[in-house]
Amino acid sequence: MILTFEELRQLKDKLPSGSMQKIADELKIDVQHVRNYFGADHYSQKNIPGVHYEKGGPGGGIVKLYDTTIYDCAQKMLKNRN
Repeated sequence: MILTFEELRQLKDKLPSGSMQKIADELKIDVQHVRNYFGADHYSQKNIPGVHYEKGGPGGGIVKLYDTTIYDCAQKMLKNRN
């Protein structure tokens, strides 16, 4: 899946407070991994498995999601919220 960095951040911004932790708990992963997936850069490793960022350019650059598990979980949260 390919989208702009701005589109990924817009999805994150639509999520209710506490969603990063809820996603982490549901997927049994570290909450910082979820935050980094959505563009944070607080990690000791220089890459995030399943995501490739090409920053710069229109929309903040391009994001390639090879693993959409976190993205899908966030979309599900938004759908269930409405």
